[in-house]
Amino acid sequence: MQKQDFRCSFCGAKQSEDNSLIASPDGASFICATCIGICNEIVRNTIKVKHEDKVKVMAPMEIKKHLDDFIVGQDDAKKAISVAVYNHYKRINYNIENNIKANKKNAKVEIEKSNVLLIGPTGSGKTLIARSLAKILNVPFAQCDATTLTEAGYIGDDVETILQKLLQNADFNVKKAEMGIIYIDEIDKLSKKTDRKSNLKDPSGEGVQQALLKILEGCTCNVPQSSGKRNGYTETVTMDTSNILFICGGAFVGLDKIIEDRTTNKFLGFVENKDTKNSEVIKRIQPEDLMKFGMIPEFIGRIPVTVGLDELDENALVNILTKPKNAIIKQYKEIFNIDGINLEFSEEALKSVAKKAIELKAGARGLRTILEDNMLDVMFLAPSNKKIKAITMELNKATNKIVPKIEELEEINKKATV
Repeated sequence: MQKQDFRCSFCGAKQSEDNSLIASPDGASFICATCIGICNEIVRNTIKVKHEDKVKVMAPMEIKKHLDDFIVGQDDAKKAISVAVYNHYKRINYNIENNIKANKKNAKVEIEKSNVLLIGPTGSGKTLIARSLAKILNVPFAQCDATTLTEAGYIGDDVETILQKLLQNADFNVKKAEMGIIYIDEIDKLSKKTDRKSNLKDPSGEGVQQALLKILEGCTCNVPQSSGKRNGYTETVTMDTSNILFICGGAFVGLDKIIEDRTTNKFLGFVENKDTKNSEVIKRIQPEDLMKFGMIPEFIGRIPVTVGLDELDENALVNILTKPKNAIIKQYKEIFNIDGINLEFSEEALKSVAKKAIELKAGARGLRTILEDNMLDVMFLAPSNKKIKAITMELNKATNKIVPKIEELEEINKKATV
């Protein structure tokens, strides 16, 4: 009697073809090892997705502690943004749980998101705060310049380009991108160009503000992928912006005067509180001040959290040069250390760099430019001279320039023998 040749009930593989089959309890169906492996993979991926839906949330104090490692000063700003970010991702987890329980009769309230507006002078750390947050939270991050954005139909980038960058940085994982952070710099450049009523369009100002409203609040967008066109058709994916945290930043030059006009008491030509710092003035900001600056009310309403950053003084700039984990001075030391050279900076030299940055009104952004200018000759000559073992950058008070004091191997040996 011929032995029956059983088949896998899923893929049809025969037992006679060296396939191991497992029978069901009633013996009516079978499954092979290959199909078992595929089923295991499907189950594993399903469980993984369920766990990835939720975001691991750090407490505000913990977020600020991590920000302190990268950013010097700006304690009030770091505290405010730590609370805003904590509430944002806590809200995501809350809404996920609420959706899971939506089938039950007692559905909970859905919490709306709070986008953040950073206001501060150039080089005060707005971009660094946003980028550091993305690193700390391990979420996708995209940065764009508002000056490149235009209203749909005009030459320039559409607002959907921002979402495309975020999707690319998330390796085209849509779920991951939908919980990322987008930083829009130079947002103050989108202010209305004029208050006069006219028929002229403003495609790079008020028009962009209008175009940003939907994605800031939360909507479903068709985002083009970077794979380009196939047969004249651009492939798109659907993205929901409801859980994306938008951080907008700008210098808002002149906003302090608008706030002062509203808050300063004037009596018979005399003005009170004239010596108040710009950073302190910015912290008194109200929505009406942003409206006078040229931002439309609908846009202001979608960015409810406003954070003012302090202008950096000399001590803060010196600390930025030396204290953070990836401080510029530490980077230069490591560059010279690769060539076996020990690099040091005198305190006067560091203060001189900070003063020049303040004079240039470039803030922390100008520190590297100044150092590169002063370090160029040393970085050009030192690698070719193998006798150099130590360099100290000092301030020449006569010329007010930073000059190197070089110790060669022969001099070090002489000191050692004396």
